[in-house]
Amino acid sequence: MTGHHRATATPSPQPDMMRNRLPTLFEVLSRRTLPPVDLFSFYIYMRDQQRSVDYLDFWLDVAQHMSLCRHYVRELRRSVLVATPDMEKTNSKRSSQILENIGELEPRPAGPSMYATEKERDQDAQMSAFLREDQIHDSPHSGSGVARPSPQFSTPLDVTDSNSPSHTVARQDIRASAEKILYTFLLPGAEREITLPGSITQDVTTAIEDYGRDDPEVFDVAKDYVFQAMERDAFPGFLRMKALGNLIPPTLVMRLIVGLVSMFGAFWAAFILIFLDKDRPTKCWLILPFTVGVYFLSSYQYSLDPIMALVGFSEYTPFNFSRIREPYVRQLLAKRAMMVLAITLLIDAALCVLFILVPGKRL
Repeated sequence: MTGHHRATATPSPQPDMMRNRLPTLFEVLSRRTLPPVDLFSFYIYMRDQQRSVDYLDFWLDVAQHMSLCRHYVRELRRSVLVATPDMEKTNSKRSSQILENIGELEPRPAGPSMYATEKERDQDAQMSAFLREDQIHDSPHSGSGVARPSPQFSTPLDVTDSNSPSHTVARQDIRASAEKILYTFLLPGAEREITLPGSITQDVTTAIEDYGRDDPEVFDVAKDYVFQAMERDAFPGFLRMKALGNLIPPTLVMRLIVGLVSMFGAFWAAFILIFLDKDRPTKCWLILPFTVGVYFLSSYQYSLDPIMALVGFSEYTPFNFSRIREPYVRQLLAKRAMMVLAITLLIDAALCVLFILVPGKRL
């Protein structure tokens, strides 16, 4: 599944409707927000404006890898508890003990290490320790290791909120997922190589290729670095565009051109009518080009179409609009729209009155 398909997934069924502030990056990545500050909009912004969507795709792939690991360990733990209640009967007492101590792994969104609670950090560390131990004993020539779940204990995987087909997780799936992330994003010359400090890339490469690791901890440092980079470099611009405005750069350039042409036409027509000494009813036609020009230039200046904002729409690709559903953003854009509309009407009225009431003088 591609990053685009993951980003189009249905938002979390429990978005915070009472949030009286702008969302954080973690809330957006966790699908706890609504348009126009949802994950899909952030994906489009990273792709079209920031030109660094590979960082977001890396984050989403690592989050999916974490979900794979959690699902695998959760189902393995359940099957072992059912099939072998006496943990001492298993061939690898250490693996079984770690598996027993992990506790029930509830589905939760992946996040940066600094956002995890102490319990979550402990569970993730134990899960990674089990997977490393499991990898050592998981050999086709070895009879050791925790008993593998039989088919009747396997359940479909729902890694994300998308409608992609579910499947059962095998140990090989976790290994393949880790290698896919390494070969797609991290190795020099990779198809979608992202820029990370050399030490981070080297550590991840060595851990996966030389030590055979595929546990989630192997990506922790790289994941945190990418999160902080997006939070610092991309997310503020995303909020400015989506929470303080409702237009995208290509549309803003078009509005600038139309506004300048309209203003040029309005001034040209105004001076022609003055020097031809036309009557005031005729000069009233100047209201049209002045209004269009001032409105479009104001939209460009504030990156906001006030009428569209008051109606409740935001643009995410050229001439494609989504309804503003995040309550706080809707209120914020409505206030800004009223301000921009007032400024537009004031400037438009001043220009129209000036050129309509000025006495004519035929040359």
